[in-house]
Amino acid sequence: MNLEEKISPIVKQLAPSGIRRFFDLVNTKPDAISLGVGEPDFTTPWHIREACVDALERGMTSYTSNQGMPELLEKISQYLSDRFSLAYDGQSEILVTFGASEAIDIALRTLITHGDEVLIPEPCYVSYTSCVQLAGGKAIAIPTSSQNGFKLRAEDLEKAISPRSKVLILCYPNNPTGAIMRKEDWEPIAQVIKKHDLLVISDEIYAELTYRGHHFSLASLPGMKEHVILISGFSKAFAMTGWRIGYVAAPEILLQAMLKIHQYTALCAPITSQIAAFEALKNGLSECEAMVSQYDRRRRFVVKAFQEIGLTCHEPQGAFYVFPSIQPLGMDAHTFAEELIQEESVAVVPGDVFGPSGKGHIRCSYATSLDRLDEALRRIERFVKKKRKNILLSSIS
Repeated sequence: MNLEEKISPIVKQLAPSGIRRFFDLVNTKPDAISLGVGEPDFTTPWHIREACVDALERGMTSYTSNQGMPELLEKISQYLSDRFSLAYDGQSEILVTFGASEAIDIALRTLITHGDEVLIPEPCYVSYTSCVQLAGGKAIAIPTSSQNGFKLRAEDLEKAISPRSKVLILCYPNNPTGAIMRKEDWEPIAQVIKKHDLLVISDEIYAELTYRGHHFSLASLPGMKEHVILISGFSKAFAMTGWRIGYVAAPEILLQAMLKIHQYTALCAPITSQIAAFEALKNGLSECEAMVSQYDRRRRFVVKAFQEIGLTCHEPQGAFYVFPSIQPLGMDAHTFAEELIQEESVAVVPGDVFGPSGKGHIRCSYATSLDRLDEALRRIERFVKKKRKNILLSSIS
């Protein structure tokens, strides 16, 4: 039997994750410092873990409702209202999922029929394009650049729209650039969305990680709630990556359609993770704010360090990434990343892994301690100096 022939052509065409490749390279270097994977270096706060342990000791190991535990649904509803001025009914407009990743997948599968176009501002999180392809859609990139702070502009969105355009995927605060969108940035975008009757999948997993003012959600603008499927989770804000717990908030008719897919493919999120998520929202926001304060300190350190090295670096206002330009070195990002890990044991991610708009950049996560960041930046500086010296010698010869 030729098993290769049995694999779906769509799956065959999917490229492996560029992030994971560099993460795997780290494991071959005992002294490596990874600035590659976007995972908090903090441990889930003890009281959240304790709530889970207590639940296990009380024998809470059963299924929950497909949609999620009622008390968690209500707590998410209250949280969205209190933090972001969003009004979602806990019993009909919120669904608990296996992380934000499942939420993105089922949102796309709910909305996309074969050939529909999905607009994606780039650089963007690596899974969006592949998830669009798996849903049968066609991903259409909308380039952004450091010149406009990597923000989506209304005129660029308008130019990308065609009669097949159906969905716009947004991620602000942004992975990989750290860009954010303010109310004044969203208002012209909202007019284009309404004009063309687009649906929006808004990935707001980094909503709590902003550094100059609070996150502003597109769905909070007048008339925008019916256009938006809001996706978030607990991994970044509460250092709960391994718990795999997220949620969707959307108009009831869309949420019920997504719930159908969730019922058949996931059944329900783990009860222990749901209990931990409830405790996080109930008592964990002060610890979240303390973590954000640490990220902010690291952010300023890393931006300053790259500036001193001589690599232009857009100042991120959210998430925990910087996206410096390596164009002055005359190297492509993959070569830079591969040589950096081999020569200096520092792992970064090539910018074009996040789409062609990331060409000439690298993504560095500052979700690690200041001591390790300091050492990593020293190694990067040494590496850059060596490459500049080689450029100079080549020009002389």
